[in-house]
Amino acid sequence: MHSIYRNLLLTSILVLTGCMNQTKPMTEETDSSVVESPTVQSTERVTESTTEIEKRSVEMYQAGSLLTAVEANDSEKVKTILASADYPINEQNDRGESPLLIATHNNQVEIAKALIKAGADVNLQDHIQDSAYLYAGAQGKTEILTFMLENSQPNQQIYNRFGGNALIPAAEKGHLDNVKLLLEDGAVNIDHQNNYGYTALIEAVALRDGSKIYQDIVKELLVYGADKTLRDNYGKTAEDYAKELGYQAMLVELQK
Repeated sequence: MHSIYRNLLLTSILVLTGCMNQTKPMTEETDSSVVESPTVQSTERVTESTTEIEKRSVEMYQAGSLLTAVEANDSEKVKTILASADYPINEQNDRGESPLLIATHNNQVEIAKALIKAGADVNLQDHIQDSAYLYAGAQGKTEILTFMLENSQPNQQIYNRFGGNALIPAAEKGHLDNVKLLLEDGAVNIDHQNNYGYTALIEAVALRDGSKIYQDIVKELLVYGADKTLRDNYGKTAEDYAKELGYQAMLVELQK
């Protein structure tokens, strides 16, 4: 009898122990799922939040936003867009014009400076081969040109549609301040010849009226060592043109 009771007791203990061992993993599993669930949900919320922020950022500055802001002369909007590091600062419109080229066209000095500071490409050309640098030089945008020379690297091997550099049209159009600025900077080739063989010196004589502003430009070019002997595609020098056109004041300078 005693052995029967003892066996029953041992059996009961084993049964109870087995139940306890089965119960513990279930409890741990339940506890684990309770702890992990909020973490997963929290991560999903963070991911969704980040995605929404990025989506709103893209929507806020769609392609063309900077071009539009510059065309509207909205300097504050321009600065806000430039604060977004991922925005394509050198985007171009259907004419190939960049925001900087548009600002230079319109002589929007503060906007142009902000764009240059932000790294806008001064050498990017539009469909008619104008760049911000070439246009600033040719069209007398002296304050913008000054800032470009001080804060960027104009490529002197990029030419306009006539094969000219920044100096040739500056001289031809009578922009004495730009001529002085470019010559003082020293990077531009004073004797570069365009597709017609014209240098800055030849254009200042041959294509203009011989007035005081062009006399001063000729003097300035000669001071910096412009080559008087160069001939254009018609075989003529600046002196030849001065003689033909009767520009006596220029002729005196050219014959010194």
